[in-house]
Amino acid sequence: MKHRTEQTLVLERKMVTHHDVLTWDLDRCVGCQLGPKSCPKEAIQHTGGSVVDGRLETKLLVDVDTEKCIFCGMCVVMCPVNAISMTLNEAAYIPVQAFEAFPYLVESTEFDAEGFDWDRKDFIIDNCPTDVISYDEAAHTLVVDDEHCIRCRQCEVASDGAFEVVQPWEGTVVLRREQCIEGCVACADICPTRALHIDENSGELVLADYYCIKCGACVQVCPVEPVMEEYDVTLQSQGVTQVKTLVRVANIDELPIWVERWRVKHTPVQSGAWVEALAKLADEKASQVEIERKRAVKRRDLIVALKGGRELQEREAQSKEAQLRALKGGGAFVQE
Repeated sequence: MKHRTEQTLVLERKMVTHHDVLTWDLDRCVGCQLGPKSCPKEAIQHTGGSVVDGRLETKLLVDVDTEKCIFCGMCVVMCPVNAISMTLNEAAYIPVQAFEAFPYLVESTEFDAEGFDWDRKDFIIDNCPTDVISYDEAAHTLVVDDEHCIRCRQCEVASDGAFEVVQPWEGTVVLRREQCIEGCVACADICPTRALHIDENSGELVLADYYCIKCGACVQVCPVEPVMEEYDVTLQSQGVTQVKTLVRVANIDELPIWVERWRVKHTPVQSGAWVEALAKLADEKASQVEIERKRAVKRRDLIVALKGGRELQEREAQSKEAQLRALKGGGAFVQE
């Protein structure tokens, strides 16, 4: 049974002892690549979505084929924006994890208040795209709603490293503006973080790669369509070898925006279902390394990409200048 409202898509399977419910929060859903790619039965697809005059008018809507869906929960595990939940008899339950066919992704967001500049408190809260960071006045600390945090790492940069975020996916995102359709910024409209955004001063499309969560929603809405091709891949798990025919993009270099996923951090698991899901989701770039965190929190382009980032830099520059001038001979080190 399937029913949809403007805010939710709900699938139900009622049996004598089981009542399974899959729920999509359509406000959170961005129409990413991970749900459809991870589904073992190809039951998930995106419909609709329109770009008018270079702006996203309506985002992609998720739809599920009730005849194909087996309520395995793989999409719940892989959803990068925590838009999908699943219950069994009204209790949270994900079958593929319960039966150890799928791992738990390794991800976290931690805050260290020691040495933190509390003048940045509101700046951090304002730059959380999912509004999951709040100030606990009684404990004098910043608190994260971990269940809904999407690990975008904007708080890392906004806090000058007081937050430390572990993203499950490692990879990269590439923006080729010369390939874009003139005036199109649909990818920035759908991006759930500030990874793709419109610069407040120039009005140009800007990539702040460190904030990318590798969801691929930008690729999904881009009006320059990918060319797909089939290819065979040999999968091995627990002594069993299988040859599977999968689908990949054949014209990556022609696309304005492209997201690559190299590897994912997860708990140990031995499962053919997980091996096949990874083959669909990840690119073969295991030797590559993600942007270093220590370097990222000091990158000027990442700070400027945040809301109010330019103003923050100007205030901090003025404060540092005043501190230098207060020292004997410090004025000589101030750049005029």
